[in-house]
Amino acid sequence: MFYKDARGVYRVEELDRLRWLEHGFGTRASQGWIPGLVAWVKQVHSDRCLTADGASGCLGEADGLISNSAGPYLSVRTADCIPVLIADERLRAIAAVHAGWRGSAGAIARKAVERMQQRFGSRPEDLLAAIGPGICGACYEVGPEVASRFAPWFPERSDLGQRTTLDLAAANRRQLIEAGLDASRIFASALCTACHPDEFHSWRREREQAGRMVSAIAIRSGV
Repeated sequence: MFYKDARGVYRVEELDRLRWLEHGFGTRASQGWIPGLVAWVKQVHSDRCLTADGASGCLGEADGLISNSAGPYLSVRTADCIPVLIADERLRAIAAVHAGWRGSAGAIARKAVERMQQRFGSRPEDLLAAIGPGICGACYEVGPEVASRFAPWFPERSDLGQRTTLDLAAANRRQLIEAGLDASRIFASALCTACHPDEFHSWRREREQAGRMVSAIAIRSGV
């Protein structure tokens, strides 16, 4: 499962076994941890995913990137929102997703999988997904206008029409299962950005002073 390496970056053992893959979830201590070219998007809290096609730099306005090209890291920046990294172990395709509440309400994790299917021919049964550090369900309190939008993923809850707490990581996990991934191939960190001030930035805790953590995934060249 999740462990922290010498750079202060969280990694996932199940993804480490893919020798062609590099990945990591950043922390306060891991600024500049990515050793190569980086692709990113201007994050706009959407459900949109773009195809990187081996390009680096800012590729447009979206909240997810997919690729099957070696080289640049696909990256997302978070401070309470949920970072999701996805790898297709059969076709060597990848995705990086920024899932805030708006993107999660729009099922961005599921749509990233669908985009990989359409673009690369990925099969859900071949995908591995890692859900990185984000604000936990106990810390994330929202109003009914937000909570009610998550009724499709929490049908067992009767409190979504009022102010309540919301587990974004669990919502994204359920969306990945809805997309066809086996639950045993989805790995969640259970690390809360709001609960661990020494390790993570948190918008809820720090507001305008909050920094950002960078999470990224890449296909290694020549492997």
